[in-house]
Amino acid sequence: MKNESAFPIPATEYHGMDSGMTLRDYFAAKAMQGIISSDCNYGAFGDLASDAYCIADAMLEARE
Repeated sequence: MKNESAFPIPATEYHGMDSGMTLRDYFAAKAMQGIISSDCNYGAFGDLASDAYCIADAMLEARE
């Protein structure tokens, strides 16, 4: 499973490389956004975050 940078900024003569957030974090944020905007009722935000990362991991695996 590759966890590449979601929005890397290449190094230039004046600035160093900035890898940005990981693709896993980006996918988890998008999954969490979708879950929160639905009618799903989560009792604990820890469960929500955990589920969002499970979805992100599945998305990364599907890319291979």
